[in-house]
Amino acid sequence: MNPVQLILVGGFLGAGKTTLLAQAAGKLVARGKRVGLITNDQAADLVDTAMLRGKGFDVGEVAGGCFCCRFDELVSASDALLEKEKPDVLIGEPVGSCTDLAATVVQPMNAFHGGKIHAAPFTVLTDPERLTSILSNSNGTNPRSKKVCYIYSKQLEEADVIVLNKTDSLSLETKTALVDALTKHFPHAKIMTVSGLTGEGVDAWLDYIQADHGATGAKPGQNIAEVDYDIYAEGEAELGWLNASVTLASDSAMDWKRFCLELLKNLRTKLRAQSIEAAHVKLALNAHGVALVANLTSTNGQPFLLVQGTYEGPTTDARLLFNARVQTDPDTLRALAESTIRDSCGDAVRPVFGELRAFMPGRPVPIHRFTK
Repeated sequence: MNPVQLILVGGFLGAGKTTLLAQAAGKLVARGKRVGLITNDQAADLVDTAMLRGKGFDVGEVAGGCFCCRFDELVSASDALLEKEKPDVLIGEPVGSCTDLAATVVQPMNAFHGGKIHAAPFTVLTDPERLTSILSNSNGTNPRSKKVCYIYSKQLEEADVIVLNKTDSLSLETKTALVDALTKHFPHAKIMTVSGLTGEGVDAWLDYIQADHGATGAKPGQNIAEVDYDIYAEGEAELGWLNASVTLASDSAMDWKRFCLELLKNLRTKLRAQSIEAAHVKLALNAHGVALVANLTSTNGQPFLLVQGTYEGPTTDARLLFNARVQTDPDTLRALAESTIRDSCGDAVRPVFGELRAFMPGRPVPIHRFTK
């Protein structure tokens, strides 16, 4: 019996990994494949899990740390999906602030569990805005710290395949320039382009990573980066993380699409006022006949909203999941999130906060680490 393929898609916060995973899973299902997905975060109440389950996929979740630090939980989540759903393909999304995954996840998976689960060439997704920011960092205008940028760069260094996402938003000239820059700076990797939103290029990417590249092809996870774990840990610690669940109630029917967009715009205003850079803010709102997902990927960016399924119009009650990864301390982030949600509710909506965790990730301590 052939092992089940595990497709890992890394990349920094806001690169569009969850959207790409949903596209890929949909295309694989259309090809007659059964697909299981595994999400990953530092805490529970994850928007990504809610979004993917909302699309009807079978989703396991590994919380409390990255796949590298929760390797056994990754294997257990994979085993549970294999036993219950018997998928032909597994797709995993690591935490967006993690790196060194070739050495700590891809190679250990193939070495210790390759007869059952075989990791495909490791894909790292990048988005045009952050890539441009990193490549132009020498001018000193990058709003992200050098230690955060260090993590981003190491992610690209360890990729077998670098995929430039969000090409639907780019001119041909800009796309060509970014592909040329990636080819120059990361010659070890296969460079590809996709739009996770429209699906353009996703089939070609799937064909490449699922192909048998033969004896001459490099084994997955061979691009092991030299990672300074002190800088890596300090870079992660510069990001405050917040996962919150909120019940919303109103006496009159609410336009939840407008509410979600206004909430993110209000947060953006507060972040700008304090010169705080957002790595990624996303929310999922569910009500009767309503399933919405909205994102803000930078302090200077525009909020983006997706409707899952059919939007049946305003309702009175909803449940909100709110995830924020912001370059500030947890206490400041908690205060910003709570005040933004309350201000956005105003007098029309009554928020009741459930779980609300604001924290900094702990130092990464991988279970396994292979060397070159």
